[in-house]
Amino acid sequence: MAARGHVQDPNDRRLRPIYDYLDNGNNKMAIQQADKLLKKHKDLHCAKVLKAIGLQRTGKQDEAFTLAQEVATQEPTDDNSLQALTILYREMHRPELVTKLYEAAVKKVPLSEEYHSHLFMAYARVGEYKKMQQAGMALYKIVPKNPYYFWSVMSLVMQAISAQDEKLAQTMFLPLAERMVEKMVKEEKIEAEAEVSKALIRHSDSNKSKCMKLYQRLQRWPECNSLAHKLLLKNPDDWQFYPCYFDSLFHLIDQSWKRNQGIKFVEDRIKGEDGKDSRALRGPYLARLELIHRLRERGCPEESLLGEPLELMVQFFGKFGDKPCCITDLKIYLHLLAPEQHVQFINRLSEAVPLGEQGEEGFAFPEDTKALQRHLCVCQLSRALGLHHALDVEGKLRLITELKAHYHHGLKFGKTALKTELQHSDMYCLMVAHVYIDLWKETGESFFLLPSLSLLPEGLSLSPSNAQFKLLLLLVYCHLGAFEPVVDLYSSLDAKHVQHDTIGFLLTRYAESLGQFAAASQSCNFSLRFFHSNQKDTSEYIIQAYKYGAFEKIPEFIALRNRLNQSLHFAQVRTERMLLDLFLEADIVLSLDESVKAMSLCPEEDDIPWDTMRDNRDLTVFTSWDPKDRELTAEHRRRSLEEESVWLRLRSLTLRVLASLAAPGHTPSQQNSEAVHENGVGDKSSVLSSLLSQLNQTLQTAAQITEKRIQYPFLGPPSTRLAPALSSGSCQCQAAALQLSVHLQELETVSLDESSELQTQICNGFISLVVQLQEILNKCKGDVLEMKDSKLKTRPSLLENLIFFVETVCIVLWMASHCAKILRPLKTSLQKKKKKKKDTNTPAVVCGFQELTGSLQDLLTQALDYIKGQETGVTALKLAGLSLEGHTEVTSFMKAAMDKVQSSYLRSLQEVGDLLKKRAETIKNLKI
Repeated sequence: MAARGHVQDPNDRRLRPIYDYLDNGNNKMAIQQADKLLKKHKDLHCAKVLKAIGLQRTGKQDEAFTLAQEVATQEPTDDNSLQALTILYREMHRPELVTKLYEAAVKKVPLSEEYHSHLFMAYARVGEYKKMQQAGMALYKIVPKNPYYFWSVMSLVMQAISAQDEKLAQTMFLPLAERMVEKMVKEEKIEAEAEVSKALIRHSDSNKSKCMKLYQRLQRWPECNSLAHKLLLKNPDDWQFYPCYFDSLFHLIDQSWKRNQGIKFVEDRIKGEDGKDSRALRGPYLARLELIHRLRERGCPEESLLGEPLELMVQFFGKFGDKPCCITDLKIYLHLLAPEQHVQFINRLSEAVPLGEQGEEGFAFPEDTKALQRHLCVCQLSRALGLHHALDVEGKLRLITELKAHYHHGLKFGKTALKTELQHSDMYCLMVAHVYIDLWKETGESFFLLPSLSLLPEGLSLSPSNAQFKLLLLLVYCHLGAFEPVVDLYSSLDAKHVQHDTIGFLLTRYAESLGQFAAASQSCNFSLRFFHSNQKDTSEYIIQAYKYGAFEKIPEFIALRNRLNQSLHFAQVRTERMLLDLFLEADIVLSLDESVKAMSLCPEEDDIPWDTMRDNRDLTVFTSWDPKDRELTAEHRRRSLEEESVWLRLRSLTLRVLASLAAPGHTPSQQNSEAVHENGVGDKSSVLSSLLSQLNQTLQTAAQITEKRIQYPFLGPPSTRLAPALSSGSCQCQAAALQLSVHLQELETVSLDESSELQTQICNGFISLVVQLQEILNKCKGDVLEMKDSKLKTRPSLLENLIFFVETVCIVLWMASHCAKILRPLKTSLQKKKKKKKDTNTPAVVCGFQELTGSLQDLLTQALDYIKGQETGVTALKLAGLSLEGHTEVTSFMKAAMDKVQSSYLRSLQEVGDLLKKRAETIKNLKI
């Protein structure tokens, strides 16, 4: 909280100690001081609010909210109370309540510039553009300052941008905003703010590249072509203008222009470059290849006039092969080569690489960094043409030896490099790791991945800033089932701001599924901290933009906020974090009911924006030189998003069904809930039935998706947990357990002595659950790490199945706890009746329930025995003695990596075992 200035008001002097305690984080003392003050001054609103802030910060949210509302209903108008309430509501993430606060204040003090300004900013925080427009004009009428007027104008522009009806935006909001600006011009009141607004509304064409894009959107092809032509004459190396030039050219060709015009223009640019004494520019040479590509696409014979693509690319390599960008320039045009030209092309390029004499190892090495870059580019192009992939296992191992030799030789050129600089030969090292991955994919043998665990850390020791090494190492560890080293690797990437959304999925996908529950919580927190701070920060950026007249930035800030609020990753980490908290704590630390209440979970409310959800993942974050047929495609992206969405829907519905099992008491907000009665409390059984119906439908959709068996590139999006969840039987068992809760609720409505059929159905359900759980546990059996013929084999799928077993057991136990709550009163009621009739028969459902708890205890004992055996086996493994393909000796890096793999598996087993022990303890509470 801001430090208070010296004010004569005696209340400020009384409140100062409370402010100081809150500023210093001493919330308990702040509450005590506020209580003392309130005993003497019962109506001191600000003291109550400051006490509420203290309560909020000590975790007593309900008490804080009640106290705040008590003050808010009094509609205070003193600045201290209003500011304190604003701070409190922000900490509660309830900015909409601030608007009501200042609406009331403005009614009581209608001429206050300060309160009107605060009201406008409160509307800005919640995106109420129409009310912002009205508040801006009201403020301008009280205090006729130009900035206030343009606040209103900009609010109209924002209504146009956010309007779902584009016609309304074009015919009403924007024309009205423009008339408002023109009115100020005519009245000669115009200032800098108006110029900015006018430029915004009329899309100023001062920037020529923006103007060209505008011509494209308007399909004014002659003007677009003329402007692109003019800009390229001025700067022939600016690539952004070439696509515009070619797009407009071919549209004009379709309208009877001659094709030769484009060819002549490109050839003239190249002649200009060839005749220069200074180094040539790449743009014109790439433009020639781009024009060939476009002519070939349209089946035009004129492509032959530009030359043979192989010769042109060899020429390009001769001029620019020593630049790191040469590979990215040429890779996109490799399809112009015929398959039979691939080897010839690489041979031609190899001839242009100056190498020294062959050494003892039989390899010739480059003698300077330019020659190294040329040789590296040839290797990269070979891989991009699929020549590496076509080699057999022996061929790939020979290639690895050669690339490693080049990597180690190239290190001599970077002996004086700073820690923040990359080694010249780093890409050789990365390519070696890619070839090892090829071997693993080809043979299915995980020991081919292990050398990467030595090679990449070695590379990192010499290039600590190489993000590609860290990313690939992170991925390899995850695929081997060892998550423990991954958190430190991700932290070392030092991901900034929006990167938590774009690459955060690499961390959160594997954490829980590999049994690292503590790391999973930490991984979710990395992302959630960013998303929550974004919601707060972007509101402040928007307000600052209004204050300082930077109106053109406002749509950008709002677009960023929407992009992040609608992020797939945000919805995933939010859902997974809540589920994880339930698995770790519900009925252990707190009851399920209390856990659900603490999370403010409401089964009736679905807060995931399914229709507007955005996939912000950066799926091209890994450097790759794979050929086109192995690259990530648009179809892969679409399938991945579909799979992620279905898995998220399954997890979200599971979470909401669990929330509905909890005791009623958390009522949904009226505006979000459709399934509410007049008293605002949802019909629990109908909500549960509806959610279970949606869950079953989603399971059917999931089964259809997994039947397609989509395989993504190794460096593409990771597969979700959907397929293993279904193949293990986990999803089906969870759904069956949750479905039983409906039958149990039916049992509540009838007595135990009148429901034999229903009891039989429930008992059969209990038996079925035990059978399904046993099958899931059987799929976990086997050694997660095993050594055969001095070769290590990791089996992360067993670990993943074990986590599914744990999650399913948790859900079955919650269902059993729910069942016990229903059966206890029914059994007591029946016993009273039986005493009168002297009947000693135990109801079938009670017997069935007792058998269920006994079977669950046996299953958990089996699981704990298996885990204990695995812990013993993993600890006993002597990984230092393993042999590795392509490694003659085990380096210190390999020993460290093997220790990390071993330690990670042990930690996973320990965390899973600890959780199962706690769950086994909860079975004792299930007696009826």
